[in-house]
Amino acid sequence: MNIVLLGAPGAGKGTQAQRLVDEFGVVHISTGDLLRAAVKAQSSLGIQAQSFMKTGALVPDELVIGLVKERLSAPDAAAGFILDGFPRNVAQAQALDAELETLGKSITDALLVDVKNDVIIERLSSRRTCRDCGYMTNAQAASERNNVCPKCSGELYQREDDKPQTIAHRLDVYQQQTFPLISYYEKRGLLVKVDGDRPVDEVYTTVKDRLGL
Repeated sequence: MNIVLLGAPGAGKGTQAQRLVDEFGVVHISTGDLLRAAVKAQSSLGIQAQSFMKTGALVPDELVIGLVKERLSAPDAAAGFILDGFPRNVAQAQALDAELETLGKSITDALLVDVKNDVIIERLSSRRTCRDCGYMTNAQAASERNNVCPKCSGELYQREDDKPQTIAHRLDVYQQQTFPLISYYEKRGLLVKVDGDRPVDEVYTTVKDRLGL
């Protein structure tokens, strides 16, 4: 199982990926998490990526590809993986195919979680994230806890890329640069599309059915 997750920011890709990981034991590789960790560590890649992430722009291909290539070479990715947040454009998809070929691997499915823009904006703008451990909840739950994380007692805050103006920009970027991936994988017979504007359990049932799991 070597899956690429497709869909706009906030479509629920990460939630579905985690369920697949829990049930089938594959590795969830989120480029968003990898990049945020690099920024927090102030690594060379993190410093370069930080300015792009603050404005909601896509991090340049060469930075992301280098990070993903390193992660895919790790031993725990040998049994299968789910890529979340990469590739984000056709050039990255082609580069990924080339890197996987050198590893003797290939993408088995491109899973598209499809959600309308107005639903995504509502979801993301109400999201709150722990500065320390990355735990996520909604604005109401965070307020009830005085913005204190229930897992590690860190601060729950609204990320810059979860603010309405930045979300709108991210969706514009997605439409312009990432949407063509759907056609790319569809032409290769790898696209699996599910309606993500439903309860999480319903979406996951459909995901497994469409993937033949």
